[in-house]
Amino acid sequence: MHHHRVDLVFGTRPEAIKLAPVAAALHAEGLAVRLVETGQHADLPRAGVGFGALDRRSLGCVTGDDPFAYARACAATYAQTCAARPAMILVQGDTASAYGGALAAGWLGVPLAHVEAGLRSHDRANPWPEEDFRRAIDRMAALHFAPTELAAANLADEGHARSVHVTGNSGVDALKAMLATLPPPQRREDATRRLLVTCHRRENWGRPLGDLAAAIGTLAARHRAIRIDVALHPNPSIAQAWAAALGGTARVRLLEAMSHRDMLLAMRDSDLILSDSGGMQEEAPYLGTPLFILRRRTERPEGIDTGQLKLIGIEREAIVREVTRFLDNADATAAMTSAAEPYGDGRAAPRIAAIIARRLRAATSATPPRQAPPGPS
Repeated sequence: MHHHRVDLVFGTRPEAIKLAPVAAALHAEGLAVRLVETGQHADLPRAGVGFGALDRRSLGCVTGDDPFAYARACAATYAQTCAARPAMILVQGDTASAYGGALAAGWLGVPLAHVEAGLRSHDRANPWPEEDFRRAIDRMAALHFAPTELAAANLADEGHARSVHVTGNSGVDALKAMLATLPPPQRREDATRRLLVTCHRRENWGRPLGDLAAAIGTLAARHRAIRIDVALHPNPSIAQAWAAALGGTARVRLLEAMSHRDMLLAMRDSDLILSDSGGMQEEAPYLGTPLFILRRRTERPEGIDTGQLKLIGIEREAIVREVTRFLDNADATAAMTSAAEPYGDGRAAPRIAAIIARRLRAATSATPPRQAPPGPS
């Protein structure tokens, strides 16, 4: 069945992490897999994701200020240079690269599969432009791989029920595989509480990030038995904003961007995470580390429902209040470390690959055989 090729279009570190298990599972199903990297994150290798010897090509698209223009440029470059059309195009999540891959599938007349379909915050501004991207991708997709029943219900409400498959999130597959390779936690030598902070979403640039930095400074000044690690994003403007706000602050460390493995170690070994990252919302419950969501809305409420995540916004007073309450209340810590698995069981990739393989086999068998040309009379 190697004549069936599936192109995986992606360009960011989270996409690479979540698509690696899917690529391996598609290959195991006997499908040809081609990785199409847009170039959205220039430092993609930093994620430490291995794809083996799969066929790869790079579009070399350089990011700009307009994510919609970037998506169209990626789609145009891919469509114009695609000498042999794939049997299917697969995208993950809600990035400009994913939207570009979806547009290209439409232009090429190729069926589209969407991994992590159906996530909704029901607020176009939070997160922006991801909420618009994920809705647009789902309108174009022929296969919707929903990570949870809630995501599937969102898709059903929008008229996509017949093409929806609840598979779990492939990010959990990647997480569980990586956890098996991590060394055991180190024994604590003191009572210092460790906080890990990340903030990079576009809607939090400017004043919201300044509020967060001010809250961190206040917490560091009030609590002496605390260490706050701020994991910097590779975006240089965000890193510079953090350095200007908190550089040299006692009990605060600014850490360079980390590989996926090193980030998981930092998350596991922290007492509390404050983050606006969607991927970290999915990973923290499996690590047993409480996470406060630095957003006004989230498209991943399942972890809130299990009590493992808490939505606190990104206003200075609220952050200081919620973190202080957490540090002073041991019962709150225990309540947020349950063993629930809100985003899947870690077997999403083989489910996704099996569904795609069946669809492509069915499409082949349904195609009438070509008639031989008439012989000589």
